[in-house]
Amino acid sequence: MKHYIFLLILLVCCSCSVRKRCVNPDIALPDKIVAEIDADSACVADIHWSEIFTDTLLQNLINKTLEQNKDLLTATARVQELEKLHRVARADYFPAIGTEGYIEHETHNLTAENQTLDLEVSAKLTLAWEADFFGRVRWAQKEAIANYLKSAEGQKALQMTLIADIATAYFQLMALDNELEIIKRTLETRQEDLNKARLRFEGGMTSEIPYQQAQVEFASTAVLIPDLKRKIEIKENEISLLTGEMPSNIQRSNIHQYKLAIDTLKIGLPSDLIKRRPDISSAEQSLKAKLAKAGYAWAERFPRFVINLEGGLEHSDFNGFFTAPLTYAIGELTAPLFAFGKRKAKYDAAIKAYDAERFQYEKKVLQAFNEVNNAVTSYSSANKQAELMENLKNSAKKYLDLAQVQHINGQINYIDVLDAQRSYLNAEIDLSYAIRDKYIALIELYKSLGGGWQNQ
Repeated sequence: MKHYIFLLILLVCCSCSVRKRCVNPDIALPDKIVAEIDADSACVADIHWSEIFTDTLLQNLINKTLEQNKDLLTATARVQELEKLHRVARADYFPAIGTEGYIEHETHNLTAENQTLDLEVSAKLTLAWEADFFGRVRWAQKEAIANYLKSAEGQKALQMTLIADIATAYFQLMALDNELEIIKRTLETRQEDLNKARLRFEGGMTSEIPYQQAQVEFASTAVLIPDLKRKIEIKENEISLLTGEMPSNIQRSNIHQYKLAIDTLKIGLPSDLIKRRPDISSAEQSLKAKLAKAGYAWAERFPRFVINLEGGLEHSDFNGFFTAPLTYAIGELTAPLFAFGKRKAKYDAAIKAYDAERFQYEKKVLQAFNEVNNAVTSYSSANKQAELMENLKNSAKKYLDLAQVQHINGQINYIDVLDAQRSYLNAEIDLSYAIRDKYIALIELYKSLGGGWQNQ
C-alpha cells in the first residue's frame, strides 16, 4: 500500500512540475472590444452568413465553395485523419490483446542413424498493458486530442476565410460590372458629342480644335473597356477557383440592387470574441498540444512498467494438446540510466517550444482585437464615404446638366462641358467603388468578429 501511495505522490509531483514550468498565457482582456462602442452580449457574428449575405446568387456561390473548395476538402480530410490518430493514441490506455499459434517440427542428429524428431504445437492468447504511472500514455493522449481539435478549429477558420473571400470577390466583380456599364454609357455620350463636333466642324461653325478634343475624349474612354473586361474575366476565374470549378461565367446581381442585411452594429463582449474566433481556438489547442508534448518528454525520463500475460495450450504432440494448459505472466520494468542528458535536454526543449507557442497565442489574441478595431473604423468610414460620394455624384450631375444648357446657349466653351463630363464620370465610378468598399468593410467586420463558420 505504501508503494502505491509513493507512486501516486510522485505522479502528482511530475504533473505539477510540468504545469509549473509551462505558465499560462498572459492575456488581460479589455472591458470593451472597441472603446467607442458599448459592450453588448449581442453580436453580428452570431448571425448565420446566409442572413448577412441575402443575395441568392451569392449564397449559391458560398454553398458551392463550402462543398467543393479544394483547400477546405483538404482540411476536412486532415481533420478526419487526426480523428483516427486520436483513436490510435486512446487505444494505448487499454490492454493489447492478441493471439499466437504455431506448429514446430524440428529434426535432431541429422548425420546420425538414430535421428529424433521434436514436434511442438501451441495456441496462446496474449495480453500486454502498460501501467501509466508517470503519465506517458496520458500525455500522448492529450496531445492527440489537442491536435485533432486544432485541426477542427482550423477547418472552421478556413471556412470563415473562404466565405469572406468569395463574398469580397463577388462585390468586387459587381463593382467592375457597374464601372464597365458606366464607361459604356459614357462612350455613347462621347460618340454623340463626336458626331455633333464633326458636323459643326464640317459646316464651318467651329474650328477643328473642338472636333479633335471630342475625338480625344472618345478614344480615352474607349481604351478603358478592354482593361475592364480583362479584370472582370480574371475576377470570374478567381471565383471559379474558390468554388472548386473550372473557369466559367459567374452569375451575379447589380451592385445598386443589393441592400445590407444589418441596421445596427453590435460587436459583442471581449470574452466572447476569444471563444468565437476559431483561429484563436486553434492557436489555443496548439498551445495545449505543446504542453502535452512537454509532459510526454517529462514522463519519458522515468521507468516504464509493462505487464505481459499469456495463456493457452502447448504440447509436444497433437494427442495431448488439449490437456496441456499453459500460463505465463511477467512484469517488465525498463528505466533509463545514462543517456548523457539527452532526455532532460528533450524536456527542456519541449518547455521552450511551449513558451514559443504561448507567445504566438498571445500575439493571435492581440491581432484579433486589432483586427476588430480596424474593421469597425473601416466600416464606419466606408459608410460615411459612400454617403458623401452619393452627394458628390448628384452635384456632378447637376453641374453637367447646367454646363450642357449653357454651352447650347453659347455661354461657355465646349472644353467646360468636357470638364463637367469628366467630373460626372469620375463621381459615378468613385460612388461605385465606395459602395463596394462599404460591403467589403462589412465582410471584414463580420470575419474579424468570428462570423461565417457557424453551421446552418
